Amino acid sequence: MRIQGKMFLWLSVFILAMAILYGVWSKEPAGTTALFLGFGLSIMIGYYLAFTARRVDSMAQDNKDADVADEAGEVGFFSPHSWQPFSLAIGGALAFLGVVFGWWLLYFSAPVILVGLWGWVFEYYRGESQNQ
Repeated sequence: MRIQGKMFLWLSVFILAMAILYGVWSKEPAGTTALFLGFGLSIMIGYYLAFTARRVDSMAQDNKDADVADEAGEVGFFSPHSWQPFSLAIGGALAFLGVVFGWWLLYFSAPVILVGLWGWVFEYYRGESQNQ
């Protein structure tokens, strides 16, 4: 994790330099604000990763002499199938169409989004995929 923290901190330095250069050169407030917000997000992620790296064991990516096989093993659990992202995509599309056609469309999109979120969170608490 040490290398990821350093990468994000260096990225934040680059984004800060580009934000200052862009702001001085273009005098355009929206892009300058977006770049400064990107700088803030990068510094937060970099600080978190650097802070967390001190409390966890070194990983293979922190060792310059490591092989690919050093990190072999189970990565985690990934859902083989789920309809919930489709439900969230439909609800999100309706919500963004509500910005275009009228805010009344949010009344139809909010329940679809909530059902999708509820189903995604509790997907493995019920049915045939239930865990103990």
